[in-house]
Amino acid sequence: MIQVAGRPLTAESVAEFGADERIIIQQMLNAPETFSYRTMNELRFELNMRKNIMDSAREMSDSKAAFTIFETARCNPAYWNLTNAGGFLLRPGVRPSEAVLDIYRNGSLYAFECATAMVIVYYHAVLKSIGSPNFDILFQNLYLYSWHTDPDLELHSSYLNYFLPGDVVYFNNPEFHPNVSWFRGLNAVVLSDGTYFGHGFGIMTADQIINFLNTQRFPGSTQPAYLANIVTRISSSTMHKLFTLQGSRIAHKKPKVVVHHNLCSISSVQYEHYCKQVNGSNSN
Repeated sequence: MIQVAGRPLTAESVAEFGADERIIIQQMLNAPETFSYRTMNELRFELNMRKNIMDSAREMSDSKAAFTIFETARCNPAYWNLTNAGGFLLRPGVRPSEAVLDIYRNGSLYAFECATAMVIVYYHAVLKSIGSPNFDILFQNLYLYSWHTDPDLELHSSYLNYFLPGDVVYFNNPEFHPNVSWFRGLNAVVLSDGTYFGHGFGIMTADQIINFLNTQRFPGSTQPAYLANIVTRISSSTMHKLFTLQGSRIAHKKPKVVVHHNLCSISSVQYEHYCKQVNGSNSN
C-alpha cells in the first residue's frame, strides 16, 4: 500500500509515471507494508532514485570495470588513492562527482569486488538524483570499500519475504569452494524486468546466478546456493534528507568506522555485524 499525505495513492496519480516507475508502484501496492510519503514529490523522488539505481546498475554492466579481490583492486590514480586494504580514497582537491563518474567513463582502469560495486551504484544513482553541486557538498570524503558508506548515505538491511526494483539482494553460496572464496555469494541489484545485476556476472536471472554459484561449491557439498531474504535499500531517513537536502551537509559529520575485513562478496548484514563488533569493542 502507498499513502501520500495520509491518503491511499489513486489510479489517476499513477498514469503520469513511466514504465519502470509503474512497475515499482505496483509492487509497492502488492507489498505487505505501507509506504508513506508526505507529498507526491517525495514519492516521485524515491521512484526516480530507484530508477536511477537500476540505470546505474545497467551502466556498470556495460562498463569495462572488472571484478577482482581486494588484494588486486585497482583505480584511476588521477581521482583515487588505492589503500593497502584495497579501498579507493578520494584524492584531495578532486570533485566527488567527477571521481564517481570516472568509474563509469574509464571502467577499464578499475577493478573491485561486488559489495563495493553496489555502493558505487548507489553513489552514482544519488548523483543522478541530486546533481553534481549537491553531491559534491555532501560527499567530500568518499572512501569506497565493501559496504562502507558516508554518513549521508545510510543503508538499511532487513530480512524480508519480498523486494522491489532498485533494492539490493544477496545470493548466498554457503558451501563455496575455498579456492574461490569470492563466490561465497553475490550482491545484486533487482531490475524491473525480473533480472538482477551482479558485478562480475552481468545481468542474469536468479536461476542463472544460482546455477553458476552451484558450480563453485566444494566437492561433496550438499547445500546449494539460494536467494537469501536479505534486502538492502537506502534508508527512509536518508531518502528524506536527500529529497529535502537538509541535515549534515551544513553540520559536522562524524566519520563512520571502516571495517577492513578482506572478505570479498559479503552481504550487507555481514558487514553490519563486523561494524557492531568493532563498535562494541571500542565502547568497552
